[in-house]
Amino acid sequence: MLASLTSSLTSYVRDHGLYAVFVLMFVDAVLPAASELVMVVGGALAAGAFGATVTLFGAELSEGFSAYLAVSLAGTLGYLAGSLAGWAIGRVGGRPFIERHGRWLHIGPDRFARAERWFERYGSAFVFFGRLTPLVRSFVSIPAGVLEFPLGRYTILTAAASLVWCVAFGVAGYTLGTHWDGLHHAFRYADYAAVVLLAAILATVLVRARRAVAR
Repeated sequence: MLASLTSSLTSYVRDHGLYAVFVLMFVDAVLPAASELVMVVGGALAAGAFGATVTLFGAELSEGFSAYLAVSLAGTLGYLAGSLAGWAIGRVGGRPFIERHGRWLHIGPDRFARAERWFERYGSAFVFFGRLTPLVRSFVSIPAGVLEFPLGRYTILTAAASLVWCVAFGVAGYTLGTHWDGLHHAFRYADYAAVVLLAAILATVLVRARRAVAR
């Protein structure tokens, strides 16, 4: 199944370039769309791994930094746009939307309750680090809107985290070039490692905050 997903994403990004990266990252902000693979394939495309060129509004970008930069920005802006759309859906729909339609978006009552606890406990840290965690990043947008997380702060944190994500995975694909496909075998472990890392970071933030309050 993973091989089939990789093949489909590769073909879509190879054939549609920046537009595919933007659309898939937009979707991933609300529904898991394998954004790791999207950006790795996009980086490989920028390196010329598929014999195709990166184009923007009909203009060809030369292989190298300019193509990689375009891929990274397309991913960042696509994810940010999708995140803002998800926030708006949550803000307008509120809790009734979660109760009626949440399961279709993989945000049932249990997951929403968990997200609500994380927002209450970690606030901005959850928005930023949650965006950097594969198992969590797609379940931040709508709950943030429902819980009325401040839009300005939400936008800045999401844009920063998305840029880090897209640059990092884009670099991986660009560096590997034609050997990029070997990376997808490691993704089965990346999710678990990222969750452990996020938990450690949030625990550190919480301990420091409590110490500051105690003083």
